[in-house]
Amino acid sequence: MTLSEEDYIKAIYHLSEFNSTSVATNAIAEQMQTKPSSVTDMVKKLSEKSLVNYKKYQGVSLSEKGRLVALSIIRKHRLWEVFLVDKLNFSWDEVHVVAEQLEHIKSDTLIDKLDAHLGYPKVDPHGDPIPNKDGVFTKSIKKLISELPVGSQGVCVGVNDSSAAFLKFLDKNKIALGDTFKILEIEEFDGSVTISTRSGSIRISKQIATNLYLDIVDEE
Repeated sequence: MTLSEEDYIKAIYHLSEFNSTSVATNAIAEQMQTKPSSVTDMVKKLSEKSLVNYKKYQGVSLSEKGRLVALSIIRKHRLWEVFLVDKLNFSWDEVHVVAEQLEHIKSDTLIDKLDAHLGYPKVDPHGDPIPNKDGVFTKSIKKLISELPVGSQGVCVGVNDSSAAFLKFLDKNKIALGDTFKILEIEEFDGSVTISTRSGSIRISKQIATNLYLDIVDEE
């Protein structure tokens, strides 16, 4: 497979991750920042390789073969992110672009050894699950802060926005994965939320609250 074909396979997987229906070629074009006609040409190539199911005007879906290829690429990407953060001291807002390049390395042996070297991590630095070599990963139940009522408490397990600007904001405010937060107050007027963190209480905007996931702690 070419690098471009792998990028398309991964994009289709992400677009269909929360939607069991076929993905429109226009949505793929927007994701890949290219023309719909270019997407159609690529999808036909992928269909010939039995990686996608495609019928004109009915959208695109990954075949089982294509799904496993996508999960393999995602596994490599997320393992490299862990390596860059844990072993080379990259910050979590820097790793995505570098991992985009490293994910195309073909050696399965290298990736298996990397996985073992890292201790078989379950999530990447952004809290996203890492598939194992068979394409299986554990899906945790997580909720956005904006969806939770006052008094909820949980561990920060992921971000919805992995842009460098947002991650730098979190670092600036000493908000990190693994931290325990409690929702103290929700402002009715603008939807901002006051939470307790390891460094004290902080008020975050509604925009931030819609981009932070918590694994909720049940209080009995």
